[in-house]
Amino acid sequence: MNKPLDGVRVIDFGQFIAAPAATQVLADLGAEVIKVEAVDGEACRIIGIYGEAIIRTYNRDKKCIALDLKDPRGLQIARELIATADIVVQNLRPGVMDGLGLGADAVRAAHPEIVYATVSGFGLHGPSKQRPGFDIAAQAESGIMWVTGEAGGEPQRVGFPVVDAAAAHVFAQAILGAYIRRLRFGIGDEVEVSLLEVAVHLQGPNWGEYLLTGTEPLRSGNGQPAVAPAADIMPTLDGDIVVSAYSPAHFAALCRLIDRTDLLDDPRFADNPTRVANRAALLAELRPAFGRMTRDTALERLAQHGVVAGRISSYGEVRKNPDVEASGLFIDVAGADGARYTSLKSPWRLGSMVEQTGLGAPDLGQHTAELLTELGYTTQDIADLDTDAVVRAAR
Repeated sequence: MNKPLDGVRVIDFGQFIAAPAATQVLADLGAEVIKVEAVDGEACRIIGIYGEAIIRTYNRDKKCIALDLKDPRGLQIARELIATADIVVQNLRPGVMDGLGLGADAVRAAHPEIVYATVSGFGLHGPSKQRPGFDIAAQAESGIMWVTGEAGGEPQRVGFPVVDAAAAHVFAQAILGAYIRRLRFGIGDEVEVSLLEVAVHLQGPNWGEYLLTGTEPLRSGNGQPAVAPAADIMPTLDGDIVVSAYSPAHFAALCRLIDRTDLLDDPRFADNPTRVANRAALLAELRPAFGRMTRDTALERLAQHGVVAGRISSYGEVRKNPDVEASGLFIDVAGADGARYTSLKSPWRLGSMVEQTGLGAPDLGQHTAELLTELGYTTQDIADLDTDAVVRAAR
């Protein structure tokens, strides 16, 4: 079975999430992804369980070579690897790749056909282009934290690295677009994505409203500030659900299914603006009805009436969710030591690809000897480079 990117080689100088998660998409599409790390490993390998989780989740089915890029011999190996590549991806500290002579200008001057892709914190053109940027900085400076949290409370971050994850998918999309251009026209391209731009763009509806009205959105906790009931919590006998029923038809259906059609004649809830203005009173009327149901009963009745709702689930509950199980999102892979562990596949499927399975994340330097041999280095060459700590081969 041919995968879409069979035969495509990607050299991945990425670390943490945004770049490795993007190249994970390429690997799942069939590309050969070679992860280049320092001889002592990227930072994720030494920051405990969180770092191990990142390595395992975003480096499946990749090969790993460990190089000292500060040594001319290690730098030469990197150049030789790049010469074999179709795509080069990096998210190192601003200026590092340029300082090594491996930046976009240098690589594409030597190899015009290569797609060279960079993801940065704040973009490559503004005054903050040299600043290091992680997910949390992008959440802060994009407005995400400004609108997240309880009304009158302090700003809150989203409970996971949402910008990193979103940036990875945007990055992969742009890389694939550039690669299709290469296939069509025979020339490479330069791809740029920044966490800040992605973080702003994720808030499209909020920005659309702000650009229309000039009114700053405010933190409002649960519940969407401009429509009601929407994203509002309804406690049930055995847990909470979230309900959205703000269109006239859905609000009427909601009132009917809880036997509160009197609310349709209540002037406080006559239309969406009045429901937003009287949200607290509206919830006080709606919640007692749900408090007499179980989550499953409430969700079944809401679905029957076409009302959007979802159970607020713990991670353990998500893991057992039959829809998640049916999706095959969790997969078993083989680690470098042969032991199997559970990981996440990419959240899509192609008709031509029956399933996404394979190997887990590689150990540091696991494929160093294999890749150097491919480049023409002898066993003695590899041993000497390993002794000199220019490379790290598998132990």
